[in-house]
Amino acid sequence: MNILILGAGGREHAFAHKILESKHCQKLYVAPGNAGTAQIAENIDLKVTDFEAIKAFVLKENINMVVVGPEDPLVLGIYDFFTEDPQLKDVALIGPSERGALLEGSKERAKEFMYLHNIPTAAYECFTAKSLNAGKAFLESLKPPYVLKADGLAGGKGVLIIDDLTEAQEELGHMLLDKKFGDAGRKVVIEEFLDGIELSVFVLTDGKNYKILPTAKDYKRIGEGNTGLNTGGMGAISPVPFADKELMDKIEERIVKPTIKGLQKEEIDYKGFVFIGIIKVGNEPYVIEYNVRMGDPETEVVLPRIKSDFVELLVKVSQQKLNKATLEIDDQSAVTVMLTSGGYPEDYEKGKEITGIDAVDGSIIFHAGTAEKDGKIITNGGRVIAVTSMGKDYKEALKKSYQNIEKLHFDKMYYRKDLGFDLS
Repeated sequence: MNILILGAGGREHAFAHKILESKHCQKLYVAPGNAGTAQIAENIDLKVTDFEAIKAFVLKENINMVVVGPEDPLVLGIYDFFTEDPQLKDVALIGPSERGALLEGSKERAKEFMYLHNIPTAAYECFTAKSLNAGKAFLESLKPPYVLKADGLAGGKGVLIIDDLTEAQEELGHMLLDKKFGDAGRKVVIEEFLDGIELSVFVLTDGKNYKILPTAKDYKRIGEGNTGLNTGGMGAISPVPFADKELMDKIEERIVKPTIKGLQKEEIDYKGFVFIGIIKVGNEPYVIEYNVRMGDPETEVVLPRIKSDFVELLVKVSQQKLNKATLEIDDQSAVTVMLTSGGYPEDYEKGKEITGIDAVDGSIIFHAGTAEKDGKIITNGGRVIAVTSMGKDYKEALKKSYQNIEKLHFDKMYYRKDLGFDLS
């Protein structure tokens, strides 16, 4: 098969790494890719939202399967674009329809879906600029801290958790009136704060059948001890030590099954990944959010633990025969540590030379924000490289990653040294 991956980050490099292990992959392209994907596949200079250019490339290179990494093309309807085009309808596109992608594209829609299908989640209300005063009054009815979420896509930065009522009311005004998060904040979901520990559950589904992939726990805050600003993710661990059989049974029965049944009931075409952000409150799981694609950096620990032929799984998804597939998971733990540019997630510089990659031994290097210039690998983003290692438990895997990080260098390189601090 000729396969095209859309995206440019660590998630897409991890997809490329796993897909190339398959006997079914003949030629692999990544658009636009990064310096890491360029070493193992062919990078193509295409925008992930330029559907016409993607179509032209797919037809020219006889692409059989398109794997969509980021959320933007999914929310914009790339699945529908393919299925409604006579020239593209036989190409397997891994991702949900536009209606399915609304589970990530609209926080309000996601909450409505959960309430409709009796999926446990926090109480909420949704507000616009016209109902700003009602939103402020609703905040007064809640106990702190206060959770404000921009309804639309905000690059993972549209969620505020605020302890002070007055500040929360002011921020609501900034979101709705001052467009703090642009069009993503035209509506704001205010929800009850749930106090617990989080984990990520990934589900691969063909819209009827499903497979639960390895669990992961990611670390979003820039600072150690989960302090400071939110980021796209500073590292991840898989499996999640506290996700025992009892908890996973509850998650499957109360959350995964109703989610898949809900998609069927609403006749939503969904062939791809469902990320379910879960918070464990006491011993009970609640859904924080849905994403309609794999997470990053969780993909960098989930995919290395899948022993089955990954392309075979995706083919079964496209054929709606996932029930005929076998999912085999490695018992080892995987850990990834993200190396970031100094200043991230605020202002940072690009173009810093990265050295030491060839010296890494016993870990997998997944490029995220990298590029190649004059034969050198340079930084090209806030999150630069993910260092993934396997071990008998997460502590052993983490030790390997930290040992290899010492061999890597770029100017103002930063990483968290405390991953897993909340698990022991």
